[in-house]
Amino acid sequence: MNETNLELQAIEALLARYQAGEWDALELGQRILHASIESRGNVTPDTDRARRTGFPEVIYASGKSPASIMSVLETLLVKHEEILVTRVSPEQARVISDAFSWTRWNHSARTLRVGQSAMPIAPEERMGDRTVGVVTAGTTDEAVALEARETLAWMGCRTVLIQDIGVAGPYRLLARVPELRECVAIVCVAGMEATLPTALGGHVACPVIAVPTSVGYGASLGGIAALLSMLNSCAANVTVVNIDAGFKAGYIAGLIATQLRLTRVPDGH
Repeated sequence: MNETNLELQAIEALLARYQAGEWDALELGQRILHASIESRGNVTPDTDRARRTGFPEVIYASGKSPASIMSVLETLLVKHEEILVTRVSPEQARVISDAFSWTRWNHSARTLRVGQSAMPIAPEERMGDRTVGVVTAGTTDEAVALEARETLAWMGCRTVLIQDIGVAGPYRLLARVPELRECVAIVCVAGMEATLPTALGGHVACPVIAVPTSVGYGASLGGIAALLSMLNSCAANVTVVNIDAGFKAGYIAGLIATQLRLTRVPDGH
C-alpha cells in the first residue's frame, strides 16, 4: 500500500471519530493539520507541502546547525526523491555530505541537493521539452544565477545559461535573442543599473523574472537601486523578486515550466 493510501486511511479514521461525536469540527481540523506536520525537536518539517504546492519543502540553511538541517532531511527524504537546501555554508555542506550518500554541492550557488537513492542531476544534464533561460548581465552576477539554475534542475526543468550580455554591450544581447525566444520563461539576473530585464523583455514573448543583485558601486545601495530600476520597468512581461533571490526566481520560473508541461495539448489536437 502506498503512502497516499495510508494518509487517506488516517484521515478517514479521524473523520469517523468526528462523525461518532467524539470531536467537534474545530478539533477535527486541528487533528488533520497535526497529521501533516511531523515535529522533530525544534523543527517541524512540512511533509504535506508537495501535495499542496507540487514540490516538497526547501530547506533554508543559513543560521541553522548541520544537525537541525539533517533532521529535516531525514524526514523529507522518506517521501521524496530529492530535497534542495539553499544558502549552505561550506562547513554545513561538508557535514551533511558526510552523512548522506547522494549529494550535489554547488559552492558558488551555495546550494546542496540531497538525493534519496541517486545522485541529483546536474543542470547541464537535465533534459526536457521546455527550456528556461537563466541570463546574467555580468559574470559577477553568476552566483545568484547558479542558485536559480540549481533550483530549476531540482524541479526537473531544462535550462540554458547565458552570461555576460549586459546593456553596456547591446550587441551581445541581440546575438542571443533567437535562442532566448525558445524559452518558456527567463530568469534575468542583473546588478548596477539593472536595465537588462527591460531590454530583454522587449525581445521575447515569455515572462521575464528579474533578479536584482547587490553588485555595484556605492550608489547601488547594496542592490536597492537595481531593485527600484527593475520595479519601474516599462516592459509588460517583466516581474521582479527580491535582491539576490536566485532561488525565488528559479522556483517561479520552474512553476511556469511545470504548468506548461502539465497542460500540454497532445500533437494533432
